[in-house]
Amino acid sequence: MDEGESTRQLDAMVKFIKQEAEEKANEIKVSAEEEFNLEKLQLLEQEKSKIRKDYERREAQVEVKKKIEFSKQLNEQRIKVLSAREVAIQELVAETKLKLREVSKNPGSYKKLLQDLLVQALKKLGEKSATVKCRQVDLVLVKEVLEPARKAFTALFQEEAPVLSLDQASFLPPPPTGAPGDDHNTSLGGVAVTSSDGRITVSNTLDDRLKIAYQANLPVIRQKLFA
Repeated sequence: MDEGESTRQLDAMVKFIKQEAEEKANEIKVSAEEEFNLEKLQLLEQEKSKIRKDYERREAQVEVKKKIEFSKQLNEQRIKVLSAREVAIQELVAETKLKLREVSKNPGSYKKLLQDLLVQALKKLGEKSATVKCRQVDLVLVKEVLEPARKAFTALFQEEAPVLSLDQASFLPPPPTGAPGDDHNTSLGGVAVTSSDGRITVSNTLDDRLKIAYQANLPVIRQKLFA
């Protein structure tokens, strides 16, 4: 083989090796780019997923806050409505108390009422003897109704009436004066009876009757006022 042929073969081999190296380099480059793009896509999807989850979490938090705020406002409104209704009912009770104050100002009708209240209290007490307590201002009237009440008791229930004694040492609270805050230690009138051993007391005052009527008729009152 002459020198020219040898040179051509050598050039061909160099060219082949160089071409093969370039192809291999291109393959590596393409593979690296594919891996890079794939990894980039995966990272992008991960970030998208994180952002989406974060958004969903924030959105859920906003919804929870909205529900809490709505529930809070609804509860506040409900409390305001209930408070306003309670104020209206208490105003009605206060008006009723004002009217009941007038009852004792008519001696004739109030005396008959005291007798009836005493008969009711004695029947509920169910004792053979009882001590009667009243307001100091009602002492004279109550003295006058003791015997009539015993007779009414016998006639109404066909049984012997209890023996009665009148407590003239301690009394029910005095009538309201109209001064602010005096309702807590005052009495609208009526009587209370206690068994002879002091263990049982039946209070049948106008204040108690009002409380009983209030509790018994509260649903009707609410219906009338707020329906």
